[in-house]
Amino acid sequence: AAAADAITPEDADSLFVCAASAAACAASAADCAATDATLDVSLAAALVEASEAFVAAVLADAAASVAEVLDAAALAAVLAAQPDEVQARYDARNPAATIAFFGIEPGMTVAEALPGGGWYSKILMPYLGTEGTFAGAHYPDDLWSRFGFGEEWAAKRVESTAKWPEQVTEWGVENSPAVASYKLTEMPVELEGTMDAVLFIRALHNLNRFNADAGYMDDTLAEAFKALKPGGIVGVVQHRAPEANGDDWASGANGYLKQSAVIAAFESAGFELVESSELNANAKDMPTEDDFVWRLPPGLNGTEEGSTERDAVVAIGESDRMTLKFKKPA
Repeated sequence: AAAADAITPEDADSLFVCAASAAACAASAADCAATDATLDVSLAAALVEASEAFVAAVLADAAASVAEVLDAAALAAVLAAQPDEVQARYDARNPAATIAFFGIEPGMTVAEALPGGGWYSKILMPYLGTEGTFAGAHYPDDLWSRFGFGEEWAAKRVESTAKWPEQVTEWGVENSPAVASYKLTEMPVELEGTMDAVLFIRALHNLNRFNADAGYMDDTLAEAFKALKPGGIVGVVQHRAPEANGDDWASGANGYLKQSAVIAAFESAGFELVESSELNANAKDMPTEDDFVWRLPPGLNGTEEGSTERDAVVAIGESDRMTLKFKKPA
């Protein structure tokens, strides 16, 4: 533990001095029981048992503390190794705090919805490490044609999804976990009940947008439920619509969803809300029903460089986002 960058020798000494003190306490209790004839036998036994339990608890707490520090150090190293253009978004996207909030740890089996070019994937994969598994979960092929950008555009997206495992290999991620790939609404049987966590990071709006057409959102949440182990976690980071805006505007077509609607959808699918966080919130983003999320960085769609309109959206920053942690009941 003392060799880890994030823990000093003094920290490590403190942990194990504490454990040693607890062990000495148990030994003293045992000696007392053995030598003091006036001590009631049952009382002595209880004293020894309590002391041993205290030792076990101290050692368990020490081990958990060291593991937590080492995991944080491992994640910090991964984040520090990312290219400058990725690190430039850390203040807006808070990857270290977000991953910690969802409880992701090395060695886990984790699925990420819509991994795309890998902004989060290239952080998660080396953090999960060789003992872990990382699965990319993609739109079903027929969803692409619903965007209305033409069949050629949709066909390229379908082809890109099919080649995603090859793309992952080209990334050349060191310390890479095993990699799987599947469609959000068509999870392979062999993955059922294997996942520790499924992450939806800015990935729900189009599933909800087209849900009335083909049940994409409903089917995705049902498949995520099947994928998770009992007690497994779903992590959501999603562009957040003001609750006062109209439901039609907040359907996902503009990138935003209402937090109340997201919670209701997951609870209807059988999940329990564990906790919500404001760590990805941005109070400057207050969209009206004339706005869409892609007006903001990094997209900056709809404004010209050098214009006052562009300056205004740059000053807002990235979108206001809900951060929600759900679990599959144990």
